[in-house]
Amino acid sequence: MLGIDPGYAIVGYGCLDSAGSRFRVVAYDAITTPAHTDFGDRLTHIYDEMARILDRYKPDAMSVEKLYFTNNVTTGIAVAQARGCILLAANQAGVPVYEYTPPQIKQAVTGYGGAEKRQMIAMTTRLLNLAEPPQPDDVADALAAAICHANTAGSLLDRLNKGGQAL
Repeated sequence: MLGIDPGYAIVGYGCLDSAGSRFRVVAYDAITTPAHTDFGDRLTHIYDEMARILDRYKPDAMSVEKLYFTNNVTTGIAVAQARGCILLAANQAGVPVYEYTPPQIKQAVTGYGGAEKRQMIAMTTRLLNLAEPPQPDDVADALAAAICHANTAGSLLDRLNKGGQAL
C-alpha cells in the first residue's frame, strides 16, 4: 500500500505492508521540487520520481488524499496538475488508486474526522511504531492515507468509493 499526499513543492509518500490492524513500514520520504524551477520541469520530476517509486516498491494499491480548495485557487490548480502526474504514473504502472477526503483519513487514523494536524501526526507515529514523527508533515499525511486505506479496504467505505453496492 502506497499513501500519497499530493503537492508540487513536496509530495509525501509512505509505503506500508499491513495485516489486519498491524502495519510494517516499508519506506517513506518526500519528492521535492525547488521553488524557482520551471513548473513543467517540476511536474516531470514528480512523474519520474513517482514512476521510480512505483517500480521499486510495487504496491498493490495507492491511496491519495482528495484535492480540496480553500482560499488559494491558483495553488489548488497547480496541486491538481501535480496530482494528475501522480495518477498517470499509477495508471501506467497498473496500480489501482483509491481516494479519500481529509475527514475520512482523519477518521480512519484517529477515530475523529475533525482531528488536528498534531493529533494526526501523533497517532500516525504511534500506529506505525516510529521512533520520531515523520518529517515533513506531508510524509506523515501520506502515511496516514496509507493507514486509512489499509483500515477501510474491503469495508463499506471502500465499496462506496468504487461505486459498488452496499450490502
